[in-house]
Amino acid sequence: MNSRDYMLRAIALAKLGNGYTAPNPMVGAVIVKNGRIIGEGYHKKCGGLHAERNAFASLTENAEGAEMYVTLEPCCHYGRTPPCTEAVIEHKISKVYIGSRDPNPLVSGKGAKKLRENGIEVIEDFMREECDALNPVFFHYITTGMPYAVMKYAMTLDGKIAAYTGRSQWITGSAAREHVHSLRGTYSAVLAGIGTVLADDPMLNCRIENAHQPLRVVADSNLRIPVDSRLCQTAEEYPLLIACTRCDEQKKNALEALGAEVVVLPERNGHTDLNALMKYLAQKQISSVLIEGGGELNYSALESGIVSHVCAYIAPKLMGGRTAKTPVSGIGAEHPDNAALLKNRRITPLGDDILLEYDIERSLTDVHGNN
Repeated sequence: MNSRDYMLRAIALAKLGNGYTAPNPMVGAVIVKNGRIIGEGYHKKCGGLHAERNAFASLTENAEGAEMYVTLEPCCHYGRTPPCTEAVIEHKISKVYIGSRDPNPLVSGKGAKKLRENGIEVIEDFMREECDALNPVFFHYITTGMPYAVMKYAMTLDGKIAAYTGRSQWITGSAAREHVHSLRGTYSAVLAGIGTVLADDPMLNCRIENAHQPLRVVADSNLRIPVDSRLCQTAEEYPLLIACTRCDEQKKNALEALGAEVVVLPERNGHTDLNALMKYLAQKQISSVLIEGGGELNYSALESGIVSHVCAYIAPKLMGGRTAKTPVSGIGAEHPDNAALLKNRRITPLGDDILLEYDIERSLTDVHGNN
């Protein structure tokens, strides 16, 4: 094995924490001595030991003089756990390969500097692109203070998310639907609009055994959600937040009695202000949100500028229907030049369907000047 192989192993370890570390990053660490891995670990969950300390806990022999490969710059401050730089120094590691730089002001550059000050050779930006790909959520959350929002939808090849009758189950096949559940297990929250809730009566939970369960969030301006909906009836089992702009106290009390949280937020363009909702979620340390809305919520999310990434599941079907719903509705852009722009295409086959992923390069907010 060579240096690249060791960092690839650290990356693979880091991914084992997917869905459990938020709002912390996913991190993996590997300790190598005389060409042999003598310890490895990853950050398993928020509040638990960091990757470096888990790697030291697994040592099969003394680490003096060994090299460490870690996907993110070691922390050098006291948080929920002691600084990882202290552990690296105490174990007399001779060289540390760092993948990603930590944008957290408490760490940024200081971790690497601390190691160098103690005579440890530090190689920064080693396989940085691959390591950075682990933590777009953490990087966005720590630098903006806002959740990383992903807009997800399933559509036919002619761009329909439902038939003209309103029926939408199922657009895609089982492989794509299973992938959606894996996505839900990796995000801190899932957001739907009241239109989707009234039409489909969804659960919005992750149906993978022992997986992380996201906070279920409903944007419901007038608090129309039925108390007998599956979301409300399972609020004790799976957390539920309902964001409205006005509410009847009796209805609010009934929802809270079922275990739901109801929050009243400002209104924007006749709907719940999504920027205010994102700020509220950030205060609850929700670092990522998977948006599973209909066309109106998706347009509002794009127009509000909160979307960072798009996941479009596309089925090999042509459904037609001049009134059939599409993934993004709303007023729309007045000219093709004013459309939201996407970048960094990724394509994943899922059975007969495909998943297209893009990052947002320019939102509708930018072209309409609503910031």
